[in-house]
Amino acid sequence: MAKNVVITGANRGIGLALAKLFKQQGDKVFALCRHTSDELELLDVNVITQIDVATDEGIHNMQTSLAGVNIDVLICNAGILRDEQLAHLNLDTIRQQFEINALAPLRIVAALNHQLNAGGKVAMITSRMGSIEDNTSGGRYGYRMSKAALNAASMSLSHDLSPKQIAVGIYHPGYVQTDMVNHGGDISALESASRLVGLINSLDMTTTGVFKHSNGQTLPW
Repeated sequence: MAKNVVITGANRGIGLALAKLFKQQGDKVFALCRHTSDELELLDVNVITQIDVATDEGIHNMQTSLAGVNIDVLICNAGILRDEQLAHLNLDTIRQQFEINALAPLRIVAALNHQLNAGGKVAMITSRMGSIEDNTSGGRYGYRMSKAALNAASMSLSHDLSPKQIAVGIYHPGYVQTDMVNHGGDISALESASRLVGLINSLDMTTTGVFKHSNGQTLPW
């Protein structure tokens, strides 16, 4: 049966690849982004622009555009990466990453909560850089801290959404060849998305709240 799938940050990279694969599955895809792209337009999905997930206006636009849509799968993919080192802290970029990487996904789920179908799924695209145990190199303060906060929020959501049997997946996509890392990753966006789609398709209440690598490995907190 076709599902209604909502994806944020869907105009490029992993989000674009996810939109492509869910479309190929026969699902109805709602691709949210600030600005569309030629590649996204070619997919023939429901493109919704003017969605800046870090702003009140963007959240309002999202709610208005998705009014009446019953959501089976919600994928919070939009995120940014900046680089702060101890000797060169930039509190503005740290705050920006918290707004987009941690607070925005929580706001999105809260805003669309009443439209999530019982038995549905929420997927948070996070990062193993949010793992405290796995941090062996330091630095990247804003990204690490914001992703750790997202992981904490996702775990709370897994409990709060459980009465509706909504499962929450917490996924590290891998080191992916996207603009975020100047295409220096070791797997393509399409390969990462293919792994993620597999995880999302198999996600249920037995795996809700589990922090996983896209390759299926369970990651430490």
